[in-house]
Amino acid sequence: MSKQTVFTGAGVALVTPMRPDGVPDLERYRELVEWQIRNGTDAIITCGTTGESSTLDYEEHTAVIKAAVEQTAGRVPVIAGTGSNDTAFGVQLSLDAKALGADALLLVTPYYNKASQKGLVIHFNAIANAAKIPVILYNVPSRTGVNIKPDTVAELYKNPYIVAIKEASGNLSEAAQVAALCDIDIYSGNDDQTVPLLSLGAKGVISVLSNILPQETHDMVARWMQGDVAGSREIQLKYLKLANALFCDVNPIPVKYAMNRMGMSVGPCRLPLCEPEDKAAAYIDAVLQEYGLLKGE
Repeated sequence: MSKQTVFTGAGVALVTPMRPDGVPDLERYRELVEWQIRNGTDAIITCGTTGESSTLDYEEHTAVIKAAVEQTAGRVPVIAGTGSNDTAFGVQLSLDAKALGADALLLVTPYYNKASQKGLVIHFNAIANAAKIPVILYNVPSRTGVNIKPDTVAELYKNPYIVAIKEASGNLSEAAQVAALCDIDIYSGNDDQTVPLLSLGAKGVISVLSNILPQETHDMVARWMQGDVAGSREIQLKYLKLANALFCDVNPIPVKYAMNRMGMSVGPCRLPLCEPEDKAAAYIDAVLQEYGLLKGE
């Protein structure tokens, strides 16, 4: 089955900047989108985990997607996070994202109520068949409590609109099984596993690290695709400590803290996420300083 690839390279799982009063700062968001494109990012992923989708209300969610589509203006794909643990709401949000001009959808596995593997097939097919635009499945069991098994991915790939999976389970063996079972495009959902997943045929990464190092993350994938395996590996290992530091607390707490410390002014996370503990903040500061990324350095 031949399907069109949504993007190849490094897509940024973009943060949603907040004003001091907790309202999404759409003007700053547009500036971040512009900066990302200028610095090599291959796709904008909006309203994902890093974008705090779980605490955006409906109007905010669609406003952020609209801002991403308008600012990107077709230069790179916009992938809208429209997953939900309520299938009907996921359908509605996906239809709205399509109407706003999103190029593809990112659909997380249902969280809290979870689902059986049979339920996952019915859920994802229902949204994909309603929206009728490319769908990237999002497998992140550490956040949702449910894993999409390789056989289930292969079954879902039979749907003409389901074209890819963001694999953030951390399980390279299962990712390899997915690659063996079907031709679905795979994107690493963990920055520390980008090159290992590229070695299994992945098309790139949906990256948290790209929020602060878009060019370097792009280059890591681009070098691999150009056959420069050693160069790609060198970038992966060079920034491994920084990538890991961005997960020393619950995402997106560390990356927002890091961006603010770098002078990128993205504001706070929304409750129940809060500022990092003092120990984590000190560690992030130390790592940023080590890489010369603290503001004023």
